[in-house]
Amino acid sequence: MSFHEPAPRALRLELAVEAGLALPDAGTIAVLHPRAGEDFGPLPSSQLQIVTPFAPDHGFFTARGLACAQAAEGPYAAALVCLPRSRVEARDLIAQAAALTSGPVIIDGQKNDGVDAMLRELRDRVELSAAIAKGHGKIAWFPSPGAALADWRAAPGEAQDGERIYRTLPGLFSADGIDPASALLAASLPAGLKGVVADLGAGWGYLSAQILARAPGIATLHLIEADARALACARQNVTDPRAQFHWADATNPLKLPLDAVVMNPPFHQGREARPQLGAAFIRSAAAMLKPSGQLFLVANRHLPYEQTLAEAFRKHSELPGSPGFKIFHAEGPQRAPAAAPAARARATHSRGRR
Repeated sequence: MSFHEPAPRALRLELAVEAGLALPDAGTIAVLHPRAGEDFGPLPSSQLQIVTPFAPDHGFFTARGLACAQAAEGPYAAALVCLPRSRVEARDLIAQAAALTSGPVIIDGQKNDGVDAMLRELRDRVELSAAIAKGHGKIAWFPSPGAALADWRAAPGEAQDGERIYRTLPGLFSADGIDPASALLAASLPAGLKGVVADLGAGWGYLSAQILARAPGIATLHLIEADARALACARQNVTDPRAQFHWADATNPLKLPLDAVVMNPPFHQGREARPQLGAAFIRSAAAMLKPSGQLFLVANRHLPYEQTLAEAFRKHSELPGSPGFKIFHAEGPQRAPAAAPAARARATHSRGRR
């Protein structure tokens, strides 16, 4: 499920080629961290490798027949870096692209994601082309300097909780410390949780580690996370043998009959608040829970999840929270009626048009 508008990269790429960007006739062209829904204009699809750790985006491009990888491997004949919001993550991607590419490194990003500042930094380090502005974004390129940007590679991060240190990475949610909402939810969970449980949007594993430590009756805990980088950290942070790890879009229900779901769902895409993303997590949880299953959810006070909870569960209540966060407990998932064949066909056709 996607809740963001794709950046107009194809148009900027076309303008860049017209302005002198020379694309290689052979070899792999890497596209680092694009989002679902984008296309890449003049870049030949037979040469593309989409590099994304994000499961929904990986699935989107794979379904369109493009070669995909979770991480950059190289060697590449050219690379397009789709700038993320995080400055540290953006520098890291650019440094990776430069080290693995023999041809041009192309930088494309939206102004509200910091492309202007990034291009200013690059102009002091590489032979950067003139920038082309279009669609509230900019594109520019430079011949690869090899390892000259190695100092931009991001070092692994960590978050400390008392004496325990968790492994994180720049660009991940709450990479520098324990998220207060997750800490509040962990402290509010009953020690009597048991059976098969899932942490939807498990991130780098803090909440899962707390659940397993507090609830010895849990038989299996499924960590479901869309970002492969976060899941790799979670594998290091959560070593309890009851943990199972899934690289998957948590808004698409997995076939896991669950006794309980615990979650601190995301509600942003880039800089934009998207409460419908958290609502999709709630519906997904209801679809995976057994009829007797229960949901524990933490959310910022301003997020309007009450209506979705009322639609997806027979009963829900608010537990003691904090001035900034509210905690919900819901029971009795309500199954959505199965779509009729004609309705399913119309829905499939509509998705294809988009």
